[in-house]
Amino acid sequence: MIALRAFIAAFCVFSSITASAQAQDDEFKVPTYEGVYQPQDRDERGLWAMADEDERILRDSDRVIRDPVLNDYVRSLFCRTVGQDRCQNVRIYIVRAPAFNASMMPNGAMRVYSGLLLRMRSEAELASVLGHEFAHFELRHSLNSYRRSRTGTDIAAWAMVIGAAAVNYGTGYNHSRDTRLAVYGGIYNFRRNQERSADILGFSYLAESGFEVSAAADVWRGVMNESDHTATDRGRRSGRYEAVAFFASHPTNLERADTLAALANRVPSGDYRGSASYRSAMEDWIPQFLDDELALNDFGGTDYLISRLANDGYTGDLLFARGELYRGRGHPRDLVNAAEFYRDALELAPDRVESWRGLGLALMRNNEVAQGTDALRTYMELMPEAHDAAMLRMMIGD
Repeated sequence: MIALRAFIAAFCVFSSITASAQAQDDEFKVPTYEGVYQPQDRDERGLWAMADEDERILRDSDRVIRDPVLNDYVRSLFCRTVGQDRCQNVRIYIVRAPAFNASMMPNGAMRVYSGLLLRMRSEAELASVLGHEFAHFELRHSLNSYRRSRTGTDIAAWAMVIGAAAVNYGTGYNHSRDTRLAVYGGIYNFRRNQERSADILGFSYLAESGFEVSAAADVWRGVMNESDHTATDRGRRSGRYEAVAFFASHPTNLERADTLAALANRVPSGDYRGSASYRSAMEDWIPQFLDDELALNDFGGTDYLISRLANDGYTGDLLFARGELYRGRGHPRDLVNAAEFYRDALELAPDRVESWRGLGLALMRNNEVAQGTDALRTYMELMPEAHDAAMLRMMIGD
């Protein structure tokens, strides 16, 4: 009898473990692909028509990067993430804009901003963002948000009419404001829940395609740290990540990072991060993307970003960008640091001749005229047709 009870207890424990493992497998299982989706009703056809027009404008924009090598690379990474069957009907547009952003239209067009590409340090990190955006598309969140928003605004509008009538006819307390707040709060909470579900499905793509799943949380830790450095440099309080604003359409970055880190501990991870291959693919573009970033005039955030990108070692491009950043702010101590960054950049990348120009300008501005003049003359010997050659010659008296 005792043996039978022990057997039953062991069987129950085994069944519980098996059920738990099965539930975990089901939670992160990528759904069966249902084929090319077409809009089903008037609402969705109207939403797709608007998206088609937006895509036409985007397709013809001069802000779209059309380099075939870069586009093929991003597409191949996206297809690896979500699978060949899912990716074949998605159109990807890489937009030159220095912002951490990507988005998916309801008709299957995806925007990927150059600022996002700059901030990623590996193929796994980029795959986590691309998978999240595609999850919104597969879950048809744009349509659901559209319907929810339209219904909610209709209710809010009627609440205003009824509330005005109640006040005019002296029927007592006007509830319209409370009703509108409840409706709008529900809409934004609905959108936050969509973001959470897209995080889960996007994480499932990442896990199934063999990427190192911890990369997803790393992305959002980097976003928070960059934001903190921006705030500190501008004399503002660091962003609050522990509470969701009433009208926030996304969960806090802290919640997202913690959730993705917890998921990474529950799912067997692939071992592919792809840091070196990502750096190689972005090598020709990083200087241009850094130039765009420097134009934002965000010293704290950009300095953190450059340091984060240099986690595996500085390159000539990163040192040159840091020199430009410090020279641009221009405190005396910044000019000393900038000159050092330029010198280090020239050691790593002697062909980066713009470093001679930056070095010369930093030294001249810091009253080191003789050394500054020599650096600028070296620059003009290497770049005789530089766009600012006449100005530089005037500065040094040639």
